[in-house]
Amino acid sequence: MKLDIKEIPFSRFGSYFCISEEKDSHAVYIRDVHGGDDAPSKLFQLDIVKDGVEMEFEVRASEVSLSFYLKDQSEPVAEIIIPEEDELHFEVQNVELRLRATKGKYDSLMELEDGMYEYHIYPKELKLMIMNLNGEMVADAPWNIIGNDYIDMRLKNGHFVIESYRTVYQKKEYLPFRGGKDQVEALYKEWFNSMRKGYEQAEYLPSLERASYITWSSVVHPVGALKDYAMYMSKLWMYNIWSWDNCFNALNLGEKYPELSFAQLKIFMDTQDISGAYPDFVNDKFISYNCIKPPIFAYIYEQLMEKNDYFKDEQRLRMVYESTKKVMTYYEEYRTFEGRLPHYKHGNDSGWDNASLFHVGMPVEAPDLASFLIRSFDILSSFAERLGEKEEAEQFKNQADTLFNLLLERLYDTDGFFGRVGKNGEKIEIRSSLILRLPIIIGYRLDKDIMDCLVSDLEGSFETKFGLATEGLTSNYYRENGYWLGPIWAPVTYLFIHALKNNGYEEVGNRLRDKFLDLTLTGGMAENFDPLTGKGLVDTSFTWTSSVFLLLLDDQLRGD
Repeated sequence: MKLDIKEIPFSRFGSYFCISEEKDSHAVYIRDVHGGDDAPSKLFQLDIVKDGVEMEFEVRASEVSLSFYLKDQSEPVAEIIIPEEDELHFEVQNVELRLRATKGKYDSLMELEDGMYEYHIYPKELKLMIMNLNGEMVADAPWNIIGNDYIDMRLKNGHFVIESYRTVYQKKEYLPFRGGKDQVEALYKEWFNSMRKGYEQAEYLPSLERASYITWSSVVHPVGALKDYAMYMSKLWMYNIWSWDNCFNALNLGEKYPELSFAQLKIFMDTQDISGAYPDFVNDKFISYNCIKPPIFAYIYEQLMEKNDYFKDEQRLRMVYESTKKVMTYYEEYRTFEGRLPHYKHGNDSGWDNASLFHVGMPVEAPDLASFLIRSFDILSSFAERLGEKEEAEQFKNQADTLFNLLLERLYDTDGFFGRVGKNGEKIEIRSSLILRLPIIIGYRLDKDIMDCLVSDLEGSFETKFGLATEGLTSNYYRENGYWLGPIWAPVTYLFIHALKNNGYEEVGNRLRDKFLDLTLTGGMAENFDPLTGKGLVDTSFTWTSSVFLLLLDDQLRGD
């Protein structure tokens, strides 16, 4: 694949290193995604210098390597690979590859031995060892009391390595450049073949290549708060693992990589608060509980059990079961007013940050949250039966029944579902958000006439050439590139398709599935998409989009 590093960073499975090009300045940077997306990520700006003159160059990247070409020349002058998770390898010929540090006040470079420099990066709590294995390396880094004024390093005619670590560097033998390239190529080939699942047609191959690479290259290794490998949303802008988002990545991994799939769920079960709430997001340094996403772990786990017997293991099922019970208790004890339905305290809680439903105020009783809880109670009841917990199975079914009756009583009328806001639970008149149609996920409980109205509404008010807009197309709240006020989102698309196909509306579900597959050929694997043009919006290298594409492609291949 020809990789455009303005859109998709060059990286590899397990690594915090990545390389990307800024769209406006066209500057190319080595970056590091430790510390999450609030931490500075730029380490070095890369340039090519020949005979003392800065040269124009272009970058050509694949899944395995990134090469620099002088303008109008056919042979590369420098190449970069990531053969191990914490190692960047450089091979440079006939030019100087210049590394200019984007350093902070206390960041400091020091030469420890000939051709061996250690760079301390204070804001990231990170150290780099920069080594000359067999070439020419010089550093211009004048010292000024507490750090270098600047750092300008030149690599020429040889093989060089940058290795990252937290505390102490351990000397080692490094693979030769060609051997390292062969190693990473073999690793990626295995991943790609597992993602393609025998797909041989040309139609969706560009999307398949992008989705496979983005999911592979967005994984980071365990360190700090991360106790296992985590698939970040992206290494471009949004480098954390978010609750809710993680579930769609886990679902895609379940068939071929069950251990890695389970790890995406376990990261949140291991960091679950004593109240029962999962964190909003986790990275290697931070665990944030600012927002609490809807409970879909059980909903996803039920599907994972269908994909791989690994998930039917009683110990794992018990872990998900007990953890989900705590989540449900959290909503009952901390998010529910007497006689009311559980509520959101911010749009970000729902994952639909700025949806029109939340424009009136907070807290909001929302039918999607109630539906996720009802679905979770129903699934917990089936899990309890499987685990031999007969009394709890009946208890969860009763709780689902009670919530369902309250949902219809408080948030449904002849015009459909709506929300309530504030301490008094006043009716929200704004009904133009797609989020109000998510009760379709409990379609097996709804009367057929309600379901028929929901499906008709989807087709008439939200469906475009490319899929389901998140705000009604004629709504006064609709905004071009409006985040949750119009653009198409992959996880939401998956939820609707899955619900439609499992509740008797297979034709509509398959049509939306095929539209989403086609959409990726126009908009790539972006965070979201313009519903009228298909253009990819915001972060253009997103794993949940990639995972949903791969899930839906597999669904199409199976003819389900």
